[in-house]
Amino acid sequence: MLELKNVSYSVGDKQILKNIDLEISDRFVAITGPNGSGKSTLAKLVAGIITPTEGKIYFDGKDITDMSVTDRARSGISFAFQQPVRFKGITVKHLLSLAAGKKTSVSEACEYLSEVGLCAKDYINREVNASLSGGELKRIEIAMINARGTSLSVFDEPEAGIDLWSFNNLIKVFEKMHERTHGTIMIISHQERILNIADKIVVLAGGEVVEYGEKEKVFPKLMDVRASCRFAGNS
Repeated sequence: MLELKNVSYSVGDKQILKNIDLEISDRFVAITGPNGSGKSTLAKLVAGIITPTEGKIYFDGKDITDMSVTDRARSGISFAFQQPVRFKGITVKHLLSLAAGKKTSVSEACEYLSEVGLCAKDYINREVNASLSGGELKRIEIAMINARGTSLSVFDEPEAGIDLWSFNNLIKVFEKMHERTHGTIMIISHQERILNIADKIVVLAGGEVVEYGEKEKVFPKLMDVRASCRFAGNS
């Protein structure tokens, strides 16, 4: 279970997150909210890319607040960037092996790639560099997280850059990932289809949690707010 206790994050005089208290242990948890609400900052705090200015973060009962990205990865936390990282000189197969922590067979690598809609024979020996598009990199990164099989996987807007690949397939990948790991998948997203598969939804606004609860309770409120905004925009 992931716990954030009174977590805040500031840069200079600007407070980006304020007194976040969350317990996350469900299968799928979606984090949503308007642009600038602190969603990506929250994801980076969980991954250890940045450190809270106040508060504590616990994972499976252990204080990980000051733990490095590497140590968090070893403890069972994966993080997929909104803009995937390029790795010059590393092939897709090698990257999947590094993620899995063992030498990945060609058939295993092909399975991970095919699940994210990539033809394995076209990608398995390619370098993870500038020759790949943003959408291709995003899918490879999702395959890499799938290969890792950690108990907490954090995705920052995984749908970005994969417009040609259906959301249904993306959702199937998350469902298979959970079947493999029985862990928690935390997804930063604005997409209604992704929010609709969540067990719980966290809504951030102004750096604070304004809603957190079961999807059945929170999702209709979000849709009402969005409908009101669209109506106001057309009036």
